[in-house]
Amino acid sequence: MDVSVPPTNYPKTLSSIIQCRRRPDATRRGEAINKCGRQRLGHPIVSQSNHHHHHSLQRSAPPPGRGEERVVVRSSAVVAPPPLPPPPPFEVPMTTPNPNPTIRRLDVASPVPADIDIANSVEPLPIADIAAELGLKPEHFDLYGKYKAKVLLSVLDELKGQQDGYYVVVGGITPTPLGEGKSTTTVGLCQALGAFLDKKVVTCLRQPSQGPTFGIKGGAAGGGYSQVIPMDEFNLHLTGDIHAITAANNLLAAAIDTRIFHEASQSDKALFNRLCPANKEGKRRFADVMLRRLIKLGISKTDPAELTPDEVRRFARLDIDPESITWRRVMDVNDRFLRKITIGQGPDEKGMVRETGFDIAVASEIMAVLALTTSLSDMRERLGRMVIGNSKSGEPITADDLGVGGALTVLMKDAIHPTLMQTLEGTPVLVHAGPFANIAHGNSSIVADKIALKLVGKGGFVVTEAGFGSDIGTEKFMDIKCRYSGLVPQCAIVVATIRALKMHGGGPDVVAGKPLDHAYVSENVALVEAGCVNLAKHIANTKSYGVNVVVAINKFASDTEAEMDVVRNAALAAGAFDAVVCTHHAHGGKGAVELGLAVQRACESQSDSLKFLYPLESGIKEKIEAIANSYGASGVEYSEQAEKQIEMYTKQGFSNLPICMAKTQYSFSHVPSMKGAPSGFVLPIRDVRASIGAGFIYPLVGTMSTMPGLPTRPCFYEIDIDTATGKVMGLS
Repeated sequence: MDVSVPPTNYPKTLSSIIQCRRRPDATRRGEAINKCGRQRLGHPIVSQSNHHHHHSLQRSAPPPGRGEERVVVRSSAVVAPPPLPPPPPFEVPMTTPNPNPTIRRLDVASPVPADIDIANSVEPLPIADIAAELGLKPEHFDLYGKYKAKVLLSVLDELKGQQDGYYVVVGGITPTPLGEGKSTTTVGLCQALGAFLDKKVVTCLRQPSQGPTFGIKGGAAGGGYSQVIPMDEFNLHLTGDIHAITAANNLLAAAIDTRIFHEASQSDKALFNRLCPANKEGKRRFADVMLRRLIKLGISKTDPAELTPDEVRRFARLDIDPESITWRRVMDVNDRFLRKITIGQGPDEKGMVRETGFDIAVASEIMAVLALTTSLSDMRERLGRMVIGNSKSGEPITADDLGVGGALTVLMKDAIHPTLMQTLEGTPVLVHAGPFANIAHGNSSIVADKIALKLVGKGGFVVTEAGFGSDIGTEKFMDIKCRYSGLVPQCAIVVATIRALKMHGGGPDVVAGKPLDHAYVSENVALVEAGCVNLAKHIANTKSYGVNVVVAINKFASDTEAEMDVVRNAALAAGAFDAVVCTHHAHGGKGAVELGLAVQRACESQSDSLKFLYPLESGIKEKIEAIANSYGASGVEYSEQAEKQIEMYTKQGFSNLPICMAKTQYSFSHVPSMKGAPSGFVLPIRDVRASIGAGFIYPLVGTMSTMPGLPTRPCFYEIDIDTATGKVMGLS
């Protein structure tokens, strides 16, 4: 079956590429997309006005070979996309590629149906087929059902001699609360590279948190015709990694309070005898994890009977200062009422009451450990050295001091392996770790990226997403993730929308769940021009790391040629390597081919070495101030608590760690309402905490919370299940 000819308003190069792609296997399962569903507020190529109304559903006969009805959505409110601009000159090889049995063609509908309806209308290929096409042997992956598999880290040993492919990171401008389509752009670019440009490609994405999935933002599988499937599995439990993190985190929390409780009611000798109970022969032994504490204390003895009374006391009594405990419980739900809680109020806890709270599960240090680890043994060491607080004498207390490091690793032993999935067009995806670049480091895992780079090999592409704007997500990718991985990106993408630029130019507030103001759905070149200061700042910051920057303009239906010209010109003037208009939400990979070509050129011409924002040898304050300066701040103000923590971490020897700022994603500053590219503000550091196991210090900026809350009308209102088919409905 021939691939359908694209509309005549597509560039000649793109049209030629698509027409030369012929797939004799195009009738494979999942080739057709049902044109069903509804429009989604704020997505590209969909009218922004009255998107919930004027839809008439028409049922037509099932297409040949399909046993289900087809629903076509028609809308009087749809605005046809204007012609795309001509691409930059680039010679495209006009050869017909060898058929790839996992690539599928999409029959796109207009207006674009709801994400979940598109996802449900495509039957995924067996994940074993995706794995085989990627070059994975059966011994290097474990199946989790039909459409997901865990890729085992053992594949790295076999591929260690393989040359890495090109490494691309996707960040964005400062977003609106609706999001600017960064995940969608990441997926669409990979569909373009793999399904249209015949490049070996792997998408590396973060696993979504159920907090935003059921809260205000929705899931993170992409959108429209650029999605990861099965979309419902991707956005919900997946392979249980976040559940494993939750279990491990809360086991450690329970161990902390239990140890305080038992130490308060027992003598040194009684405590020691219970920690090292005698066997039937009356012999005592240290558990393996206890030997780590003995080494830390400088005790070389391995027989419990040989310890002196002073050594018994030092070993058995952690003497945790409850006021110093930074470890909190977690759950993967937005629940504002758990931000501060009181524990120990039961009668059996004997008055051991203290204040603590919950964080969202993905903000746990264990998630950061998962993202930054490089092997199972490395993860064991990182989990064991996580600091939960201090003793009353000021010594840091670790998970291994509590004897729980090994148990945490056991809970995480399967989570360390990335999950293999697929896009709508059959290109492979590795999902691992994340998300939340505002309160965590917001990147997928090092091991997923390393595996992917070996699998695609020389000339292939690995595209990984960094959370939110480049001021937080891309900065943490460079200064934290690349430091620990040793990997060097050749290209960084900055995703921009006309909508967000208008907001930064002084447009009205954009509020999730409310209709967009007229300014956002009609031409306003002046607002776009004013807002491009935000784009220019993101380009300059990203370029400073020594990578080529490509701007992806995620096109919406109401965006005009004049507005896009302003963005392209501003991007190039700010030093971008290229700026490309994309329509991947409406057209899948076909709408991101020009972006793929620009990224290929950017990677091939990259020559600079990676530059970090600060040296690790600088003090904690110097590193914080270097990051604040990149935001545009004129200075930093530290609270008394922050000063105290910085002094303590420096004294404990942790000042050589990188910095992970917890800051709002809605502004370069700490104030969400300060749009554009603010400067001259003083950045307030409320508190400073340490993730010693993960390997960074994280300051809390302003009022940043590590447990989000639910809005008045959360996404869960739309989520339900079709009890006849078992299909999930309403996910976005």
